[in-house]
Amino acid sequence: MDFLWTPCFFIDDSSFFVTHIIDTLLTPIKSDFMKHFFCLTVIFLLSIPKNLAQNQQKIDSLLKTLEIAQPDTTKYKTLNNLWYETINNNIDDALTYAEQMIQLGLSSNIDTILSYGYERKAVAYAYLNNFDSSGHYFKKALKMYSINNDKKRMAGIQRNLGQDLNMVGKLDSAYHYYDLAEKNFKAVKDSTGLAGIYNSKAIVYLQKGYYNLALNQAFNSAEISEKFKDSIELVQNQMVIAAIYGEMRDTINAIKYHEKSLSYFENKKQLRQQFAALNLLAGLYMSNEELRSENEKRIASSLSIAEHLKEPSLIYQAQYRQSQLLARKGNYKEAIQMLQYIIDFNDLKYNPQALSQYSVDLGELQMKIREYSKSKENLVLGLEKAIETGNLGMQLKANRLLFELNEMLGNSAAGLSYHKQFKMINDSIFNADNRNRFSELQTIYETEKKEAEIALQEEEINTLNEKAKVDKLTKGLYAGGMASALALFGLSVFGYRQRIKKNRIAREKQEEIYKQEIAHKKKELASQTLHLVQKNTFLEELKENLENLKSSPDKFKMEFRRIVMLLKKEKASDKDWETFKTYFSEVHNDFDQKLKTLYADISEKEIRLAAFLRMNLTTKEIATTMNVLPDSILKSKYRLKKKLGLDRETDLADFLSTI
Repeated sequence: MDFLWTPCFFIDDSSFFVTHIIDTLLTPIKSDFMKHFFCLTVIFLLSIPKNLAQNQQKIDSLLKTLEIAQPDTTKYKTLNNLWYETINNNIDDALTYAEQMIQLGLSSNIDTILSYGYERKAVAYAYLNNFDSSGHYFKKALKMYSINNDKKRMAGIQRNLGQDLNMVGKLDSAYHYYDLAEKNFKAVKDSTGLAGIYNSKAIVYLQKGYYNLALNQAFNSAEISEKFKDSIELVQNQMVIAAIYGEMRDTINAIKYHEKSLSYFENKKQLRQQFAALNLLAGLYMSNEELRSENEKRIASSLSIAEHLKEPSLIYQAQYRQSQLLARKGNYKEAIQMLQYIIDFNDLKYNPQALSQYSVDLGELQMKIREYSKSKENLVLGLEKAIETGNLGMQLKANRLLFELNEMLGNSAAGLSYHKQFKMINDSIFNADNRNRFSELQTIYETEKKEAEIALQEEEINTLNEKAKVDKLTKGLYAGGMASALALFGLSVFGYRQRIKKNRIAREKQEEIYKQEIAHKKKELASQTLHLVQKNTFLEELKENLENLKSSPDKFKMEFRRIVMLLKKEKASDKDWETFKTYFSEVHNDFDQKLKTLYADISEKEIRLAAFLRMNLTTKEIATTMNVLPDSILKSKYRLKKKLGLDRETDLADFLSTI
């Protein structure tokens, strides 16, 4: 699914957050969920004009103060207040005030003003998705804070740099800066800063597909944030948790957390954040036909906010939701017109991931109305941008559509090339999903190992401290003739040492268990799948060879039927299937039980077919494994799709990958 997330940019006061809404398009194979949703009351933005009037009055007052301000800290404070008043409503003005702060800092030779000016200019550029410029000014500010060893502000800038790197897809580099920030926040005991860092780390894990680790980091943040009721820190955390649940296909919890954040932003009259919550909820409700009219109002509200803020990046996000609704209603030409308008935005050059998705969606709609030439042009553009950003999910979709388009046009050779790419990427995504699960297990193991080592070090430090106390007390005890008390303290030290030894042994045993689990899980599913396919392929070939014996006069005539029947019986055996199903359920979280829960009338044979489709086996491989003809598999897939209640446009394999 595509979702927005909200990186927080720290300013000089770490209790204040400027929340920047930027869209990060993480597009897995499946973007819509076949689920029903609860109703959501749509909020109308009737109070906006009043709030804006109050804000403008304050700006006018500050501008008058600025005209008479002397070039000192008073002028800086006025510029700073103007920046705060405009950053969420007029970024161009905010950039101007930030530059004036920089010039004031240079002319007055006051480092504090200069570093603050750099920081504010960086944030403004980040709002414009210009991450090269924002990173440049963040590093200027970081250099100045480092000279003064100001760890609190260093931590804020390090997190901001991590956010910039995250937005351009450099997740490992982003995590590195988050680690640096976490150490500095811990050094100054800034719990609010730590809560933000845990959120940022959760987002990185989310983007990597490490959902358990992502939730763990998010809940670490929640433990801190929940102490600050009705705070931006808590809402930031709720939005991160909602995004994680959304990627886990738990839309009920995702909607619950997004609604909480929407309520907060409405009460605080924070338009940019309100837009983000509305836009995210619109995406989650998109496939619910019964709530379509309410979702239209929700999208209209988000567009109204975006247009008022005059931010193209927000406008095209809201319009993209509108195009999705139009397409779902079958208004393809209107949806195409809107998507083309979005793509023409100059700002999209800073967001190749968004350009990739919008171009592919446009090409898909143009296929539906038989504008094949334009469709090909947009699909190729979308594929190029997907390759540029490493977005495998969008590459998969683009290659599939280009294959279908070339087949329609009779270009079989070109179509085959795209189909090969589709198959290769599909296999790559499947393998990547498995690697993610194993990598996450490895990361969990290494994290727990590190935590155990830290705990052991702390225990040893405590022991040394106790020993020092004993040594100090020993002298006094001997002097006072209290040897019995000394013995008691000796037993205490012995107890500490025994506990350390016990902890070390337990930790080593746990490490060995984790290593064995990781190695075992990496082999189980792949080996069983290969075994099933290879075994049945061999049996099929053997059967064909025996069929050839028919041409020999009466040779093995009596034995022929018996051998073929035995082979059929062997192929029909459920023993290998049960073994495979056991491994499959472990890796894919009780896939068969979920299917039975969702669709009570599904048969065991249909579950078997669904499992093989979930493993991305080809029709031929499935036919060989199940001992039927490929045509039979195609018919079975059609019947299964019908039983699951899927429409014609929904891909069966894509749907099963969401379960």
